[in-house]
Amino acid sequence: MLSPKRWLSILSVNSLMLFNVSFPVLMLPNIVNGGEVIAQTDPNAEAEKLYKQGHQLFKQGTAESKKQATEIWKKALQLYREADNKKWEALTLLSIGRVYDTLGEKQKALSYYDQSLPLWRQVEEKAGVATTLNNIGGVYNHLGEQQKALEYYNQSLLLRREMGNKTQEATTLNNIGKVYNDLGKPQKALEYYNQSLLLRRQVEDKAGIATTLNNIGLVYNDLGENQKALSYYQQALPILQQVGNKGGEATTLNNIGGVYNHLGENQKALSYYNKSLPLRRQVGDRAGVANSLNNIAGVYSALGENQKALSYYQQALPLFQQVGILHGEAIALSNIGLVYNDLGENQKALNYYQQALPILQQVGDR
Repeated sequence: MLSPKRWLSILSVNSLMLFNVSFPVLMLPNIVNGGEVIAQTDPNAEAEKLYKQGHQLFKQGTAESKKQATEIWKKALQLYREADNKKWEALTLLSIGRVYDTLGEKQKALSYYDQSLPLWRQVEEKAGVATTLNNIGGVYNHLGEQQKALEYYNQSLLLRREMGNKTQEATTLNNIGKVYNDLGKPQKALEYYNQSLLLRRQVEDKAGIATTLNNIGLVYNDLGENQKALSYYQQALPILQQVGNKGGEATTLNNIGGVYNHLGENQKALSYYNKSLPLRRQVGDRAGVANSLNNIAGVYSALGENQKALSYYQQALPLFQQVGILHGEAIALSNIGLVYNDLGENQKALNYYQQALPILQQVGDR
């Protein structure tokens, strides 16, 4: 019987920040198949075979393949429960949560992570506990509950340091950096990102290096240091392309578009946003698709093309609502209101502003 430890590294959420509204993009390091043979007499053999099939589908990275992976993993989950195999039950729950996480279905992801965590503790598997704590932290940060996110990340960090796993320690340091940036503490964010980057360079984690370079870029973007931000994004982009991380590539293209948008270079911004959008659709990142649509709409609005802007905002809004991103929903509602205001349709504008206001108050955006 294989140990679930060998699968845990791919299930750890590695937060990659976006321009404007932040969402995690999940990195997928390569996993080497050790070529182990599963004995046919093993009562868990069928479940393990299903788990591997699901993993292969997950690795394909498309929305459809990820959905297929969850269906197969749910079958494996039932078999592991029947066999009372707690470790593999925990791993399969974590895996299903991971898929929902990548698809932007955060509440579903949290439900599976919350089922996985006590099982890892029950079987005293520190690596599983640490990974699940890290991923729960990512969901809470995504949902705007930064203090809860920090609580989970700090528990994960402690365990990962105890285990001496520098790669995973770097992931959690990166994620803590993201929380501090979301809390408006850029210097503290940079402190954590630089700790993460140092470890990632030590262990030659290319995908991780690109993630953290991207995140440092966003801090400088928020500080108004556009050229510095652009420099970090441009370092990250070829690495992400090299390792075949389409989700990360899409995010970085989006972020570069954001810099050009800040610099008033609307056509360049539009070009990068339009490169990002199909990649996000390809990997099934609905939150990212909503973000890109919102950003494209913003450029058209700046260019005075109100009908085009309205079309893109109206595509973004239901996606933000579907994935439960309140801040994104409020931004889209406000932006639609602004377009109607520009078109002289004041009553329509007021209607959208009134929908946006309570959401903004709820998420604490004054």
